[in-house]
Amino acid sequence: MKTNQIAINSISTRHKDLDEALASYAAAGFRHVEFAIPQVKQWMNTPSANARSAADLKTLLAKHGLDCIGGFETSLTAFGDAEARKKNHALHIANATLMSELSGGAPVTLVMGTDGDSVNNLDTLKAIGRTARELAREFPRGAKIGLEFNWSPVMKSLRSASVVVEEANDDRVGILFDPAHYHCTPSKFDDLTPKVVKQIVHVHVDDMRDKPGDRSDCNADRVLPGEGVVGIKKLINHLEALGYRGLFSIEMFSEELWAMPSQVAAKKMYDAMTRLAS
Repeated sequence: MKTNQIAINSISTRHKDLDEALASYAAAGFRHVEFAIPQVKQWMNTPSANARSAADLKTLLAKHGLDCIGGFETSLTAFGDAEARKKNHALHIANATLMSELSGGAPVTLVMGTDGDSVNNLDTLKAIGRTARELAREFPRGAKIGLEFNWSPVMKSLRSASVVVEEANDDRVGILFDPAHYHCTPSKFDDLTPKVVKQIVHVHVDDMRDKPGDRSDCNADRVLPGEGVVGIKKLINHLEALGYRGLFSIEMFSEELWAMPSQVAAKKMYDAMTRLAS
């Protein structure tokens, strides 16, 4: 991992608004931002002297030397009521359009989980793959879907995610790899084969407390990269050895970090990431 591949997910800090958050990220050394999209919408909808638009946020990003690499909001609805599916897909298309506008048309990844149906088998996973493909084809050029395993009642492992992506059979649909979810699921190091790593379109970075995976909370038990038991450096090296060349975005759900001023928390996270960089 090189320092120019390091990013931060805006869920990782608590801040008054995005003005404060982006200033903190830039001061810490980050150059790439992955957004919790509801934070963007809140910033745009907050009353101010002038209405705020995506163009205003793009200007703010440029002011701080930052770029948007994508974001997340909710899961993909592949089953159930047709109207609910239509509404969910419209939300994702709008979010992809927003992230693409913020990036100036540069590639972005929309991270999402999935729903499921009452029958949990391979056909269920394949149906999700086909739905993801249909949705991604409605996205602006350069926008991809990163499906996050374990953010789903049926796609509960890296291998399950691989089945979904293989069925999608479209380079706009891939896997979001998160070490916390990897630690808490049946996923194994040997599952990171050349085929699977090729399917990974985005990587979150975090570490986990010294607890059995099945007794861990995949969000609340996160610690800074390098301070836990996941073996994060080994994972990153392996991903790169098998061809991953994308970004690495730190994503923390830490009460300790959230209690800090955003500039302090961002610096701690950037320093942890640079210690992993080669």
